[in-house]
Amino acid sequence: MTMDGGFADAGETDKAVSPGRCRGLLDRRAFLVGSAVGLGGLGLSACVTSEGMSLAEARQVYGPVPDEKFPIPAVDVSKVDPKYYRRTVRYESKEEPGTIIVDPSNYYVYRIEGDGYATRYGANVGRQGFLWHGDAYVGRKAEWPVWTPPPEMIRRQPEVAKYARGMPGGLDNPLGARALYLYQNGAYTLYTIYATSDPETIGNNITSGCVGLLSQDMIHLYDRTPVKTKVIVLPA
Repeated sequence: MTMDGGFADAGETDKAVSPGRCRGLLDRRAFLVGSAVGLGGLGLSACVTSEGMSLAEARQVYGPVPDEKFPIPAVDVSKVDPKYYRRTVRYESKEEPGTIIVDPSNYYVYRIEGDGYATRYGANVGRQGFLWHGDAYVGRKAEWPVWTPPPEMIRRQPEVAKYARGMPGGLDNPLGARALYLYQNGAYTLYTIYATSDPETIGNNITSGCVGLLSQDMIHLYDRTPVKTKVIVLPA
């Protein structure tokens, strides 16, 4: 894949905002996907976050995924702000169920569920100067996709030139376990929603435009997102 510029519980109410869009791939900080470990038996089952999910529940939601082609390690949830844990929220929208809405200003990705609710995922987004907004749709999907750095990234980061013909899928691949490629009018926009195993990137501007979800969240979104799904990326 080539990418310009360098390289998814009721109670809380989130306001829907006007449509917008996204761009590019990872910068050096997130180029190599770091493996993460779980919290282990730290006796935290009684600790409840302000968002309503206990750390014990988070360890389960973001636990290891051993049956994948490349087994995915557990997320160290202590490195993720609890507000970015996956959850169901109130979200008023006129969009059809299944629609994906990316809110880069707040580092969230929503999947509209209908009846005023959405599934909300924490995300990382593009750095200043790499933000894109607009309407698109999922033109194709890939599991453990190949990543190809574009010429622009190779010029900025010569060390990635060895992947000019493509980096095979795997845990070290910047696109991770899943990717949703955004299209407009039959053409690939160069923007992608991808999977990351680096919990410290969530809630940060670290990419050259792409939107990253924790691997467990990305698999959850990917499995519920068919090709042709509408995607709205809001202005930052």
